[in-house]
Amino acid sequence: MAVIMYVDFPHKDVWGKEMANQMKELAQSITNEPGFIWKFWTESEKDEMAGGVYMFDSRENAEKYLKMHTERLGNFGYSDIKGKVFEVNETLSTICKAPF
Repeated sequence: MAVIMYVDFPHKDVWGKEMANQMKELAQSITNEPGFIWKFWTESEKDEMAGGVYMFDSRENAEKYLKMHTERLGNFGYSDIKGKVFEVNETLSTICKAPF
């Protein structure tokens, strides 16, 4: 069953196109993670927060990725990293045009 994972953390570095340029290799590597389906990258310069909303094929793959990604972000110097995994109600999500 597909799951959604949400991650956010305080971020005070680059935004927009500059972030896209700096994070391109990371983005490409994420697509190779087991069970990965898609990711929306999120950023709020106003709130100094960054993160993402991901879809994985299973809770197990999402939780493994979340653990690894939290450690990776910590190694990059980030703290106060929040992440949650949610099951998806596919019936209602399909009605609301979710990108499966």
